[in-house]
Formats: sequence, C-alpha cells, structure tokens
Amino acid sequence: MQTLQSAPLMVLKLNVPFTEMIDIGSTPVGRRRIVPVSGGQFNGARLNGIVRPGGADWVLNRADGVMLVDVRLTLETDDKVLIYLSYQGSFRATPDVMLRFARGERLDDKEYQLRTVARFETGDARYRWLTDMLVVGAGLQRAEGVEYHLFEI
Repeated sequence: MQTLQSAPLMVLKLNVPFTEMIDIGSTPVGRRRIVPVSGGQFNGARLNGIVRPGGADWVLNRADGVMLVDVRLTLETDDKVLIYLSYQGSFRATPDVMLRFARGERLDDKEYQLRTVARFETGDARYRWLTDMLVVGAGLQRAEGVEYHLFEI
C-alpha cells in the first residue's frame, strides 16, 4: 500500500473584515458571497512574509449545506518577491453548526472541517519550486479571520 508523506510548508494567517462581505444572493448553484482579505502574514521554514490587501474568497453555500471556498491572494515574501496563491476547498459541519457559523458565532475547532488544495505561481526563479508543488491545507476559524496550516505532499 502506498502512503503520502507530508511536510509543513507554512502557516497562513488572514485578516478578514467579515463586515465588508458582499452578498450576491442565491444563484442557480447556491448562495454566492465575496469575502475580502485585507492582509495577513505567512511563516514557514522556507517561506515568510505578508499577505497584501486586495485578495478575496468567492464563497458558495450549496443547497446541501457545504460551503465551498475559492480564495486568491498575493503574497509578498520577506525578500520582496510576489507570489500568487489560489486555493479551493470546503467548509463542512452539521446543519446546526452551519447556522451558528452563518450568524457569525465563533465555533470550536472540533465542530467543523475546513480543507483546501493550494497552487502557487511566481515569476521569480528563487521561488519557482512552489509552482509544481502539491499543497493541502487545514483551516481554523479565528477572531480576526482564518488560519491555515499548509502542507507539502
């Protein structure tokens, strides 16, 4: 049997002003909202820096209760290299927990599962190693936004 080895890549902490969320409304595929990301930071053994303002999460709440995330961000490393990060995933919880989450309540980390798959792009040769990397993440709700633990597979 094959197994997958993983190694921590970085912790990504996002500042999310939830009060600035744009509610597109119910569409044929679900309720669409756009949640801005105003900044943040990331830290890892090979990758450190800030999250530039201007990113967002294009959230889709499906009829089956699953919330899909589609996030696009610009990272700036400590040595001033720009990196595009996009990730998609899902936030899953029981219906009662999803209702509490929709009301803006803080949840216990054990009440939900937020998982993502990430891709990086950069024009700088020093960070080109990121472009072919398979990265998965586990997210946690925090007062100021979201914290993701990203792992290289």
